Amino acid sequence: MPARTPPADGTPPPGASPNGGPPASGRPPASAPASGQSPGSQATRRVTIRDVAAHAGVSIGTASKALNGQGKLRAETRDRVAAAALALGFAPNVLARGLLAGRTYTVGVITTDSFGRFSIPMMLGAEDALGAGQISVFMCDTRDEPDRERRYLEMLLSRRVDGLIVAGRRIEPRPSIGLDLGVPVVYAMTQSMDSDEPAILPDDTGGGRAAAEHLLGLGRRRLAHITGPERFLAARKRARGFCDAAAAAGTSFSPGDVLYGEWSERWGREAVRVVLATDPGVDAIFCGSDQIARGVSDTLRLLGYRVPADIALVGFDNWTPMALGADPPLTSVDMCLEEVGRVAAEHLLQAIDGEPSHGACTVPCRLVVRGSSVPAAAPAESGHQPAGSGRAPAGSGHPPAGTGRAPAGSGHPPAGTGRAPAGSSHQPAGSGQGPGAAARGPAGGEA
Repeated sequence: MPARTPPADGTPPPGASPNGGPPASGRPPASAPASGQSPGSQATRRVTIRDVAAHAGVSIGTASKALNGQGKLRAETRDRVAAAALALGFAPNVLARGLLAGRTYTVGVITTDSFGRFSIPMMLGAEDALGAGQISVFMCDTRDEPDRERRYLEMLLSRRVDGLIVAGRRIEPRPSIGLDLGVPVVYAMTQSMDSDEPAILPDDTGGGRAAAEHLLGLGRRRLAHITGPERFLAARKRARGFCDAAAAAGTSFSPGDVLYGEWSERWGREAVRVVLATDPGVDAIFCGSDQIARGVSDTLRLLGYRVPADIALVGFDNWTPMALGADPPLTSVDMCLEEVGRVAAEHLLQAIDGEPSHGACTVPCRLVVRGSSVPAAAPAESGHQPAGSGRAPAGSGHPPAGTGRAPAGSGHPPAGTGRAPAGSSHQPAGSGQGPGAAARGPAGGEA
């Protein structure tokens, strides 16, 4: 048989190896990858929900429900599926998941708190709850501008968010952001004028009550309350809780004794002088904010009073820089804003799933005890007089109730004398001058 000659273009004859090797047998060498598959592709193949289900020993539907937080599954099953997903490095296809569910798995947060003091803790709590369902968050700051809020609302709705959280820095009712938006809305640290819309608020009344019960539990009976502007709902609620607890304990403190003013250290410095002039035997002061309490604490120390041996002090907000920067550190009521955010997110998820809530819901506050109410060491030797004894501890520098005498060198005027000590900037109560006239000064901040 005549020998075959290669074509002029150099193309190998049929059946020949392109590289001049042995003739092709029609089967790839054992070391070659299968047709259409590159080396290592098996190792880098995307893990699917089918793989997770097989690894966990459940059906694909059960695995999907467990990972999406749906269905009524046992905790052990959910944990086993989650562990399998983690072990395999499973990353769900969010786009496909959204198309199938008719959702975007995004939520918008609209806040009026430009400073972030209230919105950031709430955001952290909301993300903790939303992150469990792998939901992304768009955060928009309106800076208290209605036009900006409207533009952000339109933008979020155009992105087809699954729901909205409206966060604020005041609990006063505000105009509804919209009743027919097509997505559920939950308010946090604020509330709608439509009382049926869901709102998650800190329990300011309970916080004021907790402060009073703490001070009364320490044996303090001569109480005072200094707070912010009376027009603020939070100030009124905190005062109500404090007054109710004081009245239930049989003390003489009444709502008329509350000193409303402003949310500032300056107001705290002014108001505590009014308190001392009105009741030289006061042994406990509750302040409606930590800023006010800081001013009170500084002034008491300047006048020669010891905190808490002579006068116990409690603030509100548990604002860490302010509370820990005081000397001694402030006992304070924490509004638990992270919990407010978390509960708001949970209510929103329930509404997205077709189970909306209605009306306002409060989150309990928490008292954080520090050195301004309970001495750090040896509380039993704090020098606090027994309740109702009318006597101050020896060497405390605090005047016994009803004696009309101030501690030597304190700079505080004796009750009822109408005269201030030499060199003192304090004006006697009823003189018509000094801080007494500022008992309802302008509001300088917000609770």
